[in-house]
Amino acid sequence: MSVVAFIQARMASTRLPGKVLRPLAGRPVLSWVVRAATEAGCDVVVATTTDPGDDVVAELCERLEVPAFRGHPDDVLRRYVDALEAHPSDPLVRLTADCPLLDPAVIVETVAGFAPGLDYVSNLLVPHLPLGLSVEVAAAAALRRADREATGVDRVHVTSYLYREPGRFSTAAVITDHDAPGYRVTLDTAEDLAALEAIVAVLGDAPPAVADVIDLLDHRPDIVAINAEVRQKAIEDG
Repeated sequence: MSVVAFIQARMASTRLPGKVLRPLAGRPVLSWVVRAATEAGCDVVVATTTDPGDDVVAELCERLEVPAFRGHPDDVLRRYVDALEAHPSDPLVRLTADCPLLDPAVIVETVAGFAPGLDYVSNLLVPHLPLGLSVEVAAAAALRRADREATGVDRVHVTSYLYREPGRFSTAAVITDHDAPGYRVTLDTAEDLAALEAIVAVLGDAPPAVADVIDLLDHRPDIVAINAEVRQKAIEDG
């Protein structure tokens, strides 16, 4: 059985509503993430909600021929565990639909970093990649334990309960051969979308290699400046 990549996606967003279906180089942002996960060899499930507003997410999944699991609109951890019950995988990969520039090779490398005895592995524990290239891998049992024990913001952020308190779970960081944590290629605001559009105008409609993204941003401070003032919300902000 292939590892399943569960892609978190919904239309509601406080800073950029409908961001997961915004067009980027002619295709919806969510389809970029689906494509990257598929090219990494993962089975794909889009974890969306039962809200009627997310009917359009399910409709896109049908066109992309990937399953959409519709779960709790606010308790995202519960949504993930329910999706895991419907589509078993151990370990499982967590991706988010607002990261269209994910490199399939980074997904493969992070999954390869998961070993028996570990509960959680990711490339975000040691910041070194541009924000928007996060890949997380978790043991199914660890996620189910988190669902039994976690409260508050840890139910929104799905995996935060696994790594926020040292020693609670067995975790490991995957560190790639890159060092550019100051760049931002995630999608949360209109400025982020403008920056992503500028990047793909140069790199084209294909999952870009992370080295190419970093090299472009190293040489194009004008693109970096587009969303340089955007601040990422902290976990405590929900």
